[in-house]
Amino acid sequence: MGRKPHIIIFNPDEMRGDTLGHLGNPAAITPNLDRFASEEAVSFSNAYCQNPVCVPSRCSFFTGLYPHVRGHRTMGYLLQPGEDSLLKELHDGGYYVWMNDRNDLTAGQIPGWTEAHADEIYYGGQAKLGPGPEQPNLRGNPGSKYYYSHFEGRLKLDEAGKHYNGDDEIVDAAIDRILHPADDRPLCLFLGLMYPHTPYGVEEPYYSAIDRDKLPPRVRPEECSGKAKILDEIRKYQGMDQFSEEDWDELRAVYLGMCMKLDEQFGRMLQALKDAGIYDDCAIFFLSDHGDFTGDYGLVEKAQNSFEECLTKVPLLIKPPKNEKTDPGITSSLAELVDFYATVMDYAGIKPSHTHFGKSLREVIADRRKPGKEYVFCEGGRQPGETHCDEYHNNDGSTVSEKIVYWPKMKAQSDDEAHAKGIMIRSTDYKYISRTLGQDELYDLQKDPQERSNEINNPAYHAVVLKMQKDLLKWLQATSDIVPFEQDQRFTPAMTWARVKSLVPPEKEEEVKKMIENKVSFIELIQYCRAIKHN
Repeated sequence: MGRKPHIIIFNPDEMRGDTLGHLGNPAAITPNLDRFASEEAVSFSNAYCQNPVCVPSRCSFFTGLYPHVRGHRTMGYLLQPGEDSLLKELHDGGYYVWMNDRNDLTAGQIPGWTEAHADEIYYGGQAKLGPGPEQPNLRGNPGSKYYYSHFEGRLKLDEAGKHYNGDDEIVDAAIDRILHPADDRPLCLFLGLMYPHTPYGVEEPYYSAIDRDKLPPRVRPEECSGKAKILDEIRKYQGMDQFSEEDWDELRAVYLGMCMKLDEQFGRMLQALKDAGIYDDCAIFFLSDHGDFTGDYGLVEKAQNSFEECLTKVPLLIKPPKNEKTDPGITSSLAELVDFYATVMDYAGIKPSHTHFGKSLREVIADRRKPGKEYVFCEGGRQPGETHCDEYHNNDGSTVSEKIVYWPKMKAQSDDEAHAKGIMIRSTDYKYISRTLGQDELYDLQKDPQERSNEINNPAYHAVVLKMQKDLLKWLQATSDIVPFEQDQRFTPAMTWARVKSLVPPEKEEEVKKMIENKVSFIELIQYCRAIKHN
């Protein structure tokens, strides 16, 4: 087998799937990603995350496991020792792993655990950052229309005409490692970025580059019926009724400006790979952990148990190394982010350390006409009484301050019904959402792609609902748990010896004790001991 490919993972946070020019957004300006998709990569127009917030999503796509398998469905439960991630498996498989300190993956309170996933962690905050928003007090006081909007608007430029942010620092540090490799091992580079995560703020030229007149129509809450309770609760507490359509357009344009800046950073990284002479040897992955409401349904940011396309559909672009067959362009094949894990491990030629539920996308990348999955899934929420699984309650049981900009979402999560567990099952044509409390949802995606009308009580869709409920149950049954590859011993060495010593002649005692020490299976051991006794 030849040299393993370099693995490059460019991971923005909270980037919707419809923010790319080549996927049809007339207001988006993403020339580097558009060119990447048309010439060298496959862009999945129907890629879905497995949880609509960052920690559970990352725990899922870095392991190939759905959030429910090991309970990774909250912001406060990250990977623990014994739960191998893609980065650790690549590290243990001979890769030089470089990552920045945007974690959201491994439990930070365990000494040395995060560090075990990488050879090098770049810690940000070492560079001088930009001067901040032009209107630093825009948020105002409680009751202001901006108070819970996460909106900052246009950012100031420094004396060099730039607004350097934490993502710029990470990209520059990654480029430095690309151009100056630490050793001759294949490189795994993980850039976990912040943009276009809230707050919504961006500098020139990105701020003015987005044509507000080209923005696609916004999904307005008054146009919708039968939506989940969590949306009503967040909207009630966010209190953004004073936002005019022009205000919403401004927020949406700033968000797209942030995506435009990400595109430029991605282009700079691609150029560095070419300058280093390793571009052709790289498998490059561009993916986001989840999306953002960005004004749709009258909301900003995201919800932990709501499954609209703006939250669950994400960008996913993959360029394999040059020696792999590639069919560049857009594919409509359904894919999940658990498939990212499977695809990386496939290209890296490393056997996963655990059972997983991803499917390598290698065949679709080689031929975009290949069918994808029949269904994709996303899940979130909590059981009643699981206050440790909502963000409104601190560990001591106290509640968060209303001054926190995330308070509306956190407050909404304190309602057991609003924050009930939900699972989305989506096919090409339909989306069904099952909830433990409150009303289920069904959307006809061909007639209603923006999910305005919940058809769960429409008799015309009864057969569709029954089939998707059955298939959801089958999926839960198939993915409900995993068994570790390494089997446990049923007996301690002392127990094992007590059971076989009467069968062992004195001259064979040391040999048998060595077999016990080497964890020979009990059945094999007992058969051996019986044989030597009779001989």
